[in-house]
Amino acid sequence: MPLVRISLPQTTPSAEVAAVSDTIHRAMVETFNVPELDRFQVVHRHSPEELVCTPEYLGVSHGGQVVFVQITCAPGRSLEMKKALYAKIASDISQTSAFPAADVIINLVETNRENWSFGLGIAQYSQ
Repeated sequence: MPLVRISLPQTTPSAEVAAVSDTIHRAMVETFNVPELDRFQVVHRHSPEELVCTPEYLGVSHGGQVVFVQITCAPGRSLEMKKALYAKIASDISQTSAFPAADVIINLVETNRENWSFGLGIAQYSQ
């Protein structure tokens, strides 16, 4: 049930957008116990002034082309699972696209299952 928001530069080619999207989903399936068919993503392409990332933070240098990944999901996964997910996403994106691992910024937002509806106005997880 994670909802993934992916923000990339406007100039990112469609094939690369698809690779990033597929890579993130595959990483969640492999490290985060997400079912294969549980895929909900929103992809945004932004102009240069709409993607702002500091050149260096916490010892990590960032280039001019970053990808922001925000994953909203239910709580309950361990810190080890979260670390494994972050590492796999960054590593795999750097292998399947032009984005270096240092330029993959990930944010995880946890929300209770009752805060979700997957259609028909029904809170499926609160039944």
